[in-house]
Amino acid sequence: MGENIPYNIRMGTSGEYLPKEERVETAWKKNALSIGIPRETSPNENRIALIPDAVKLLTSHGHRVVVEQNAGNNAHFSNHQYSEAGAEITEDTATVYHCDIVLKIAPPDEDEIKLLDKRRTLISILHLPLREKEYFQKLMTQKTTAFAFEWIQDRSGGLPIKRSMSEIIGNAAVMIAAEYLCHPEYGKGLMLGGFPGLAPTSVVIIGAGTVAEYAARTALGMGASVKVFDNSVYKLRDLQSLVNSRLFTSTLKPDLINQALQTADVVIAAKHSPSGLASCLITSETVAQMKEGSVIIDVSIDQGGCFETSRPTTHQHPVYRKSGVTHYCVPNIASKVPQTSSTSLSNFFAPVLLEAGECGGIDNLLKTNRPLSKGAYVYHGSLTNEQVSKMHDLPFQPLDLMLAAYF
Repeated sequence: MGENIPYNIRMGTSGEYLPKEERVETAWKKNALSIGIPRETSPNENRIALIPDAVKLLTSHGHRVVVEQNAGNNAHFSNHQYSEAGAEITEDTATVYHCDIVLKIAPPDEDEIKLLDKRRTLISILHLPLREKEYFQKLMTQKTTAFAFEWIQDRSGGLPIKRSMSEIIGNAAVMIAAEYLCHPEYGKGLMLGGFPGLAPTSVVIIGAGTVAEYAARTALGMGASVKVFDNSVYKLRDLQSLVNSRLFTSTLKPDLINQALQTADVVIAAKHSPSGLASCLITSETVAQMKEGSVIIDVSIDQGGCFETSRPTTHQHPVYRKSGVTHYCVPNIASKVPQTSSTSLSNFFAPVLLEAGECGGIDNLLKTNRPLSKGAYVYHGSLTNEQVSKMHDLPFQPLDLMLAAYF
């Protein structure tokens, strides 16, 4: 008799038959994705989001990867390498933007947004302080789902892409400073480091985040004397522990900073602001008191810069002199080492895209991968980020409610 009981009936404790709860389908159906990798049009951007090894991994799992011709050239990855990895190479930019997911580095410009097919997914850097209201309105018109690199979280609540780029930037900042410190025109013929019988180079770092940590590691490893300033005592304590050195640290006391800058050979400004706009901490008068031929690396320039004398520069023309001090103010320093940076980005995105395919697409992935969803600022044409909404006076809908409506 039991074998004839309908699937939606269960036995009660007293022997009677009761309705059985409907099972909710939780196993997603796998889906083959099409992933477009466009060539970056910005002359200041050399990175690519997927390297050939990652493309090979994706295509071996049945996904289609379309790479615009020469997209990897600046990162020293050839069309042949991508083709051998299973990618389709195309000269037609529109073909790339017709893919399910468009994965690029720089935010798309107006023409690139127009190329996006309706209801496609865009994953790129956002650079919120530089975005106008029209940018978001155009994405919303296209019914796009858009993610910002810098807002995507991991399961620990960290910002994995931001951290990996900050690690690279911190190391690169010291290398760049070393290059210009001994430059015949922009420096003073001084090698960064420390040697027997010679006073060590003085490096001042403003900020105590990930960039500062890796800059301090590199500078200390080269033998330089390092001083770090930040408002957070907790960050300064963590930094000392992470670099395993009793380096000089201080809160942002104007007199101490001015004194340190007057004797500094290199100053690295890496003070990150959660608001997206850095505070101008160092006046032009203070810069004028610095040593002739000293070098400023203003990593915070993408948020406006920490120095009153800072203005954005490019990889083509990276430095200028002000009051005898060399300023390096390129917003995306990681692009100076594009192959290293591209590999780091690819290490993050390849597993995410595989996960998206396993669960049936980006929509399903947003439901199961909550940290990733923190990076979404537009979902099917609706703005889902409250910060953007307040900044540009645009209507806002919480992503959780949107997902509940779609599933």
